[in-house]
Amino acid sequence: MPRPTKLRKIAFMPENRYFVPVGKSKCSIEEIQLKLEEVEAMRLKDIEKLSQEECAKEMQVSRQTFQLILDEARRKVAQAITNGMAIHIQGGNYTMNICKYECENCGNNFDEAYEKEEHVCPKCGSNDVLCVITKRCCMKGNRKPWCKKFDDDGS
Repeated sequence: MPRPTKLRKIAFMPENRYFVPVGKSKCSIEEIQLKLEEVEAMRLKDIEKLSQEECAKEMQVSRQTFQLILDEARRKVAQAITNGMAIHIQGGNYTMNICKYECENCGNNFDEAYEKEEHVCPKCGSNDVLCVITKRCCMKGNRKPWCKKFDDDGS
């Protein structure tokens, strides 16, 4: 059984997520899906001009994984351009934040994607977990139930 795919950290969410060649209607065109982590890989390498090692560190993946993501992204963009296909940016295995959580039952600390809908302690299976670095991950307008502990103290 293969390992589950590790989430890739992204720092940019594109405002425009659908691109269609001029003169073609959205209904009658084949489209290709570009994952959000693929866009992030191209942004870091081609726009920010970071080294492969720096890019991999930013996305919290290995250099080899980063290169595979980048190669796939460039292949998809080239295919869309040469074949007149639409590009739809969506989905993937990504997170905007990786937070640190603490289990209230057993005290275990673990890292997990902030955006996950449900957090479960990997040690005891409890879902009584709380974010311990609220100031970095939890924005005031985007509080999640596991950040409730910090609402009372004004952070």
